[in-house]
Amino acid sequence: MKTRVLMVCLGNICRSPLAEGILRSKVDPEKVEVDSAATSNYHIGDSPDERSVAVAQKNNLDITYQRGRQFTAEDFERFDRIYVMDISNYRDVMSLARHEEHRQKVSLILNEIFPGENVEVPDPYQGGPEGFHRVYEMLEEACEVIAKKLDSKSE
Repeated sequence: MKTRVLMVCLGNICRSPLAEGILRSKVDPEKVEVDSAATSNYHIGDSPDERSVAVAQKNNLDITYQRGRQFTAEDFERFDRIYVMDISNYRDVMSLARHEEHRQKVSLILNEIFPGENVEVPDPYQGGPEGFHRVYEMLEEACEVIAKKLDSKSE
């Protein structure tokens, strides 16, 4: 049975598509399914931001096929792990959790490299390309840790 991982940010066009693409590139698709979603409904059906696409392409990843979608309570049933990018995303996702089993699935993605520190992935949307590069590097490091955990789980 596949492990299912969901990446969540505000609009599902900047951070979570990058996180999805990065983690997807590091895991066996036969064992791990990766998706992404937004806490808002601002960009449903939209492609990732061109700056996210550019930084992904610079790192040999293609995220152009992804489309924005909104997180729903049903995602708690579908996914085993839900990684959010910041505290606001965390609160929004947790507000839809129906019970403790749901709440246990959710964590800030950077807690994978800074356990318990609740470090946030900054939203690069209002800035320039350098912010997207910085976000990519943060997510790359966190996804490397996640991928190793998933690999050890599937052995």
